[in-house]
Amino acid sequence: MSFADLGLSDELLRAVTDAGYTEPTPIQRQAIPSVLMGKDLVGIAQTGTGKTAAFVLPMIDILGEGRTRALMPRSLILEPTRELAAQVAENFEKYGTHHKLSMALLIGGVQMGDQVKALEKGVDVLIATPGRLMDLFGRGKILLTGCNLLVIDEADRMLDMGFIPDIEEICTKLPKQRQTLLFSATMPPVIKKLADKFLNDPKRIEVARPATTNTNITQRIVETTSMKKRETLRQLLEADNVQTAIIFCNRKTTVRELNKSLQRHRFRSAEIHGDMEQPQRLAELDRFKKGDVNILVASDVAARGLDIKGVSHVFNFDAPWHPDDYVHRIGRTGRGGATGTAYTLVAPDDAENIANIEKLTGHKIERVRLKNPAPAAEGDEVREEAPRGRRRKAEDEKKPARGKKAEPKREETRRDEPRREEPRREEFRRESRDEQPRRDRGRDRRRDERDDGPDDGWNGPIPDFLNYTLAAE
Repeated sequence: MSFADLGLSDELLRAVTDAGYTEPTPIQRQAIPSVLMGKDLVGIAQTGTGKTAAFVLPMIDILGEGRTRALMPRSLILEPTRELAAQVAENFEKYGTHHKLSMALLIGGVQMGDQVKALEKGVDVLIATPGRLMDLFGRGKILLTGCNLLVIDEADRMLDMGFIPDIEEICTKLPKQRQTLLFSATMPPVIKKLADKFLNDPKRIEVARPATTNTNITQRIVETTSMKKRETLRQLLEADNVQTAIIFCNRKTTVRELNKSLQRHRFRSAEIHGDMEQPQRLAELDRFKKGDVNILVASDVAARGLDIKGVSHVFNFDAPWHPDDYVHRIGRTGRGGATGTAYTLVAPDDAENIANIEKLTGHKIERVRLKNPAPAAEGDEVREEAPRGRRRKAEDEKKPARGKKAEPKREETRRDEPRREEPRREEFRRESRDEQPRRDRGRDRRRDERDDGPDDGWNGPIPDFLNYTLAAE
C-alpha cells in the first residue's frame, strides 16, 4: 500500500514524496483513513512508528478548507514537552509546504508576546503544552470554542507529568461536537478512563502490545557497580561501534557531571535537561542533529517522541525509576525500521527497577559483564567520585595545627579519635544516597522533573577552625 491509497490530496502526496517517504507505516495505514472520515481515534503505538505523521498528514488536508478567526484556533495539539511541540511544528512545516496553513506554537521558556500576536491573527493549528495554554486561557488571550479537532499526544507521558487534570479542564472548554485523537505508547487505567470520558465511540488502533519494546533494538544489561559506572560507560563507548548515542540519567545533576566527565575524556558530548533555557536546549539538540557532537547526555525531558535520525545507541546510565520510561528511552534508537542497541548500566541496588521493567515488557533482557573495565585516567576517580569535603579534610589533617608545637603525639592521638568515627558517617551518607531512588519509586508518579532529589548535606571544604583541638594539660 502507498500513501496514494490512503485518500490524501495530491499536494500532500507531493510533499510526502519530497520528504523521501514512499510507503506508510502500519499505524499510518490504519489511522489516516479513519481521521479523514472524521472519526475519533485511540492509537497505541511505540515511539518511532510514524505516529506523528499519522495525525499531521490528515489534519493538513482537513484544515485545507475553511478560514481562521482571531484568538480562535481551528485545531489544537497538546504535547507534554516543549521539544515534542517543536518537533510536531517541524512536521507541519515539512508536509504543509503546498498548503497555506497558519500555525502557532505555545510553549514555556520563550516570550509570550510573539505567541499572543500569532493568536490575534488567527491560526489553523495550535500546538501547545498544557501549562502555557492554561496560562493564556486564564488571561483571556485565547478562545477554544472554535476548535473542532483535538489531538492528545503522548497521553501516558501527560499522566507522568501530572497534566491529566489540565487536559480534562481543557476538554470542557472545547465544543462537544468535535473530533478527538488520542495517542499513547502505553494504556494505563487513567488514560483509558480519559478516553472513555472525552472520546465518542473511538476506533482503537494497536500496532504493538502496550508497553512492548521495538524488536529492532538489541537490549543488554551491563552489570557493574555505582563507583565503576563511568569507567564501564567509557569502555562501551570506545569498544562498541557507537556512531551517535543518547545517554539517559535520572537526575539533572548527574547529567551535568557525566557530560563534564565525558568531555574531560575527549568525547564529543553535549547535555540537555530541564534546568536549561529553551533556546539553549534547542541549540544543543541542533548541534547533536548536525553532528557537531555525537553523544547527548539527557534527562527524561528528551525521552519522549524526539525523532532524531541515525541514533545507533541508547545508554541508560541510571536504570529508570518508572518502567514505562525504559520503553520510551530506548525508543530513541531503532526508528523507522533501522536497528539499534540499548545498554542499561545496572548496579546491585537496581534489581527492583530491572524486575519492574521486565515485568512490564514481558521480555528477559540479556545480562553481560565486561571482563576488563578500562582504568580511569590518573586523578579521575578522586575528581569524580570522592566527596570534596573529605578530600580537603584529609589534606588539612596532614598539616600540624597552628600554634601546637608541644606534645605532638598526644594531639595526634586526639585527632585520630574522630577519624575512627569518619568511615561510619561516610557509610551512612552513602547508604542514604543509595536508598534515595528506592524512596523516590514509592512517590507519586507525577513527580516534577525540577525536583532533583534531596539535599545530601554539605559537600564543600571543611573550614580550618573545625580542625583545632584543645591541648591536654
